[in-house]
Amino acid sequence: MKVFDLAAMEAQPYEKRDKNVFYQTGEFKTRVIVLPPGGEIPECEMSDHVIFFVLAGEADVTVNGQTSTLGEHQCLITPPATFSMRTEKGSRLLGIQILATLRPKEDKSSSLGKNLP
Repeated sequence: MKVFDLAAMEAQPYEKRDKNVFYQTGEFKTRVIVLPPGGEIPECEMSDHVIFFVLAGEADVTVNGQTSTLGEHQCLITPPATFSMRTEKGSRLLGIQILATLRPKEDKSSSLGKNLP
């Protein structure tokens, strides 16, 4: 078991994002993402499932052309997609990438509230 203090963790700018990975296995990796006011992540194609959880601030996240504003303590979960992110006020997020090839492709979103294997 490992415990991480996400609020105290230092983060590098987007250009050095690989240094922000603080835990990684063959199946997933986690990183802290800090965007300054006016900061952004340019459009990129993700071949993995992605979870973004906003720890502080807010961010506009665009997934396959659809934009949502995420505030503190909100999260976005997406299958492999094209996404970008920007923030006017600044934000601190937890990003989790999960390999898309772990299970057969099926939509488990209708299983919310049920016990999953």
